This record gives sequence, structure tokens and C-alpha cells, in this order.
Amino acid sequence: MRTPFSLDPAHPFQLVKFLSWSSLLLILGACLFMVVIIGNYAERSVMAKDKEFSKLLAENLNHQIYQRFALPTVLGFGKVELKNKAQYERLDQIIEYTIHGFKILKLRIYDLQGRISYAEDKELLGKEVLDAQDTQPALEGKTTYVVQNTSRSWWSYLQFDLPPQTYVLKTTFPLRTEQSLSPAHQGVIIGVLQFTQDITADYEKIRSFQVLVTLVILASSIILFLLLFIIIRRADRLIGERIQEKERLERELHQNEKLASMGRMLASIAHEIRNPLGIIQSSAELLTKRSAQNNDASHKLSQAIFDESRRLSRTVNDFLDYARPKEPKMTPVSLGTIIGQAVEFLTHELAKHKITIKQEVPDSVTVSGDKDLLYRAVYNLLANACQAMDQPGEISIRWDEEKNALIIDDQGPGFELDREQKYVEPFFTTKDTGTGLGLAIVSTIIGNHRARLILGKNPAGGGRVEVVFPDNDAD
Repeated sequence: MRTPFSLDPAHPFQLVKFLSWSSLLLILGACLFMVVIIGNYAERSVMAKDKEFSKLLAENLNHQIYQRFALPTVLGFGKVELKNKAQYERLDQIIEYTIHGFKILKLRIYDLQGRISYAEDKELLGKEVLDAQDTQPALEGKTTYVVQNTSRSWWSYLQFDLPPQTYVLKTTFPLRTEQSLSPAHQGVIIGVLQFTQDITADYEKIRSFQVLVTLVILASSIILFLLLFIIIRRADRLIGERIQEKERLERELHQNEKLASMGRMLASIAHEIRNPLGIIQSSAELLTKRSAQNNDASHKLSQAIFDESRRLSRTVNDFLDYARPKEPKMTPVSLGTIIGQAVEFLTHELAKHKITIKQEVPDSVTVSGDKDLLYRAVYNLLANACQAMDQPGEISIRWDEEKNALIIDDQGPGFELDREQKYVEPFFTTKDTGTGLGLAIVSTIIGNHRARLILGKNPAGGGRVEVVFPDNDAD
């Protein structure tokens, strides 16, 4: 049973590809983690800036209220009473002047009991609306900051264009006395100052920064991953092709070694058989002629001996031709002339099967090659086409100038495309008779002429053989 980590010899990078996908997930997880860390750091930095600004504003308000309102009012009226219209308007004027342009949404001043001493709405004066959680730290001299999200929808955390006042910073600050007529009263808490500011714009900047960081990191990670994946895919394909090529060459080498050994043995046997077989054939031929002249009853028997010895002689010659292929003597030869000779020699066989030859290769078509070997190859191809047709028909022979190829079409079953290499293997045959060396010998001859043998089917139905010669061999 194969597992996701099983290694195919033709695809050694399967584990690496799995790790690359795992790496992508890790990279994305790390990116999100970095975005969160960087985003939180940016948010803390912006909040620290806003808090520092709020503290400075609160200290400035404290100074302005004490120096420009509290002291003059005590000196002029004896005490501070904001119910007094003149005092209230004076305080309101000072506060308005101080906070002008600072986007303060709401500002209130509370006394030590938590009652409102100053507010934009005079109807709130004297009411106790300050939360004890705000009062106690301020009365202890501490400044507190609270960020409020006024939108109660979770969608606001994903929006980039936020409505105004979505995020508000509430600052609670203890009001203190500064320089006093009595040094003992300096720094005494006299009230609580609380105001809110709209910091939505700062949050928009934070989110824009987070999005920018996210996009940059993700884009960089994806680009790096794609480059890595492309390299791995290319390496996997190249190594797979090389491994397959290596396996093919090893199979061919093994097959060639086996065939070479077999060829040497067959050549030795065939050589030993050929001499006595020649005597048998010549003797049978002589007996056949004598029995025919004398009308002897043994004529049929001697004729059968002669025919079978001749067939056996051809078989022995096939073995020798395959086992000891001749090196071609390259000279310009007329392809049309060779085809004509092969057709003439096959006349009896063609007439027997009622097959006609349509020859369209002129004598002017010449190629560089060995005349005898090319004749043997063409003869075998035509004989094979004739044997493949189990009924009367036509064999077409033509020259394709564009391909520089000799094309032979027959009306037989044709060659299966997925078995093209199998047909040229020695001893492979689809017929009940024959040695299976015909196409193997043809393939060897064609290969020695630096040409290509292509087996297939023609579009009209039937078999097709193409012998593609090198371009520089054609005139």
C-alpha cells in the first residue's frame, strides 16, 4: 500500500513537493502571526502617542483652569460657585479657548463627591454620573485612559473606512492646585477632569498599515513559494524523464545483449545448416526436373521437398542477415528503380492474392544508400503489406517531397500506434507463419541508412509505413 510519503523512482521529488505545500502553510501561519505582532505593536505605539497627547492636553487644561479661573475667582469672589452665571461663563470661555481645534467630543469637571461641576449641558450640573471606577484612581492622583468602540457590530473590526467617532479615547485626569497663596495647598486634588477624543483616524491608519504589511508579506511568500514550486516541478519532470530514459536504455541494452548472444548462436547454427541445405535444395531441384520430364509419380514429392527447402533457405538467410547485418555502401541510388525491381519480383505473389500496386515514385527520386540493402528493405515492406491484406485490394507507393519520405499504404488492418516498437522487435509476429524477422531486418537496414521507420495507419483505413530519409540525401 502506497502512502503519501511513498517515493516513485520516476518522481523522486514527491516528498519535497509535500514539504513545499506544508512549508506554504507554515509560511502563511508565520505571516499571520507577524501581522498580529506588528499590528499590535503599531496599535500600542499609536495609543501611547494618543495618551501622551491627552495627558499634555489635560495638564494644559489643569493649568489654564487653575491659573486663569480658580485663583482669580477666589480672589474676586472669595470662593468658586459655578452656579454663578458669570463664573460659569468665564470657565466655559477658558475651556473653549484651550480645547479649540483638538477634536474634543465631550468634557466634564467633577467635584470630589463625583458630582458634575461643569458640562456643556447645564442641566447636568450637580448630578452624580461619574463612575466610581473612574473616580477612585483620579482621587488617588492617577490618570486613566479607556478606548471605547462606539460601534457594537463585529463588522466594524473588519472595516477600513470607519464612520467618525467609531473609536473614542476617554481620559480621566485629577485636577490639582498649582501655585497657591499658601504653599501647604499646592498639589492638592480639587476635582476630576474627564474628556473624550475621536481617535478613529488613528485606527484607520493602523488597519491600513496592517493590511499593507499583510499584503506585502503574503505576496512575497506566495512569490517565493511559486518559484520554489516551479523549480521543484521542473526538476521533478527532468529527473523523471532522465530516469525513464535510463530505464529504456537499460532495457534496450539488456535486449541487445540477449539478442546479440542469440544472434551469434543462430548465426553459427544457420551457417552449419546452409551448406547441407544448399545440397538438399539443388538435389531436390534436379529430382523435380527429372520427375517432371519422366512423368514420374514422385514429382509432387520432389517438388514439395524443393519448395520447403527453398523456404527454409530463406529463413536461414533471414537469421544470417539479422545476426550479421551488412554495413551499407552509400552511393546515390534510384528509389523508383529499386521499387520497380521489388514489384516485379513479387508479381506472382501479387497475382495470387489479386493485389495491384499503384507506384507513384519516379526514377528521378534518388537517395544515398546501399542498393542491395534498400532493395531488401522495400521487398520486405511490400511482402509484409501483401501478407497483411486478406482480400483483393491495392497497395499505394508514393514519394512525399515535403517530408522526404517513401510512403507505403495498404488496405490491411494497419499497425497499432501503442505497439510501434513491438513490431520491429525480432521474432515478434502477428501472423501464424513466419520468423518475425522481416520488420526487424527492415528496421536495422533503415537505421543504418540514418533514416526513420514509422509504422501506423493511414487516414482512409489500412496500414501505413513511412521511411523518412535525411534531408541531405535527397536530390
